[in-house]
Amino acid sequence: MPDMNTATEATPYVIDASHSSVEFSVRHLVFAKVRGQFRVLSGSLSVGPDGIPTQVAVEIHADSVDTREEQRDNHLRSADFLDAATYPTLTFASSQIEKKSDTTFTVVGDLTLHGSTNRVELAGTLEGRGADPWGNDRIAYSATTKIDRRTFGLTWSQSLEAGGLVVGNEVEIELNVQAIPAKG
Repeated sequence: MPDMNTATEATPYVIDASHSSVEFSVRHLVFAKVRGQFRVLSGSLSVGPDGIPTQVAVEIHADSVDTREEQRDNHLRSADFLDAATYPTLTFASSQIEKKSDTTFTVVGDLTLHGSTNRVELAGTLEGRGADPWGNDRIAYSATTKIDRRTFGLTWSQSLEAGGLVVGNEVEIELNVQAIPAKG
């Protein structure tokens, strides 16, 4: 399906991983949230003259998950969750981008996680664009979505005696991305 952005020309950009983040949160013990992030990511974007992306592709290393707790991180990398040894990357590829306003857009695409691919929709925002102190063009975006981890085959949890699960099923995802023009 073609992108819905009406821009006629797009410029290729790459994600500046050192200034970007993929973070998540999930309910723990029903009443609290655990937050984490993936430390290793890369990707590309095509950006229209209006700053709204026309294409997005991202790759995330599953073994880079970090919740600031080594034992939990190792469990998340195990076959109970991400199974990073078998599925070393999470990927996202846009199939449609719809501009909502001068600074907001919706990105629809395929998220592949734990060997399963599902369509997801992200609410995106153009946060700004300009030159950095060295004269390089930069553009920044944020995006959010929620997924049900079970649709990706991530079903491990334990029931609590008082009811509910140790690990919630809904995962909130937030991306903050800076991108620079691709060289070449």
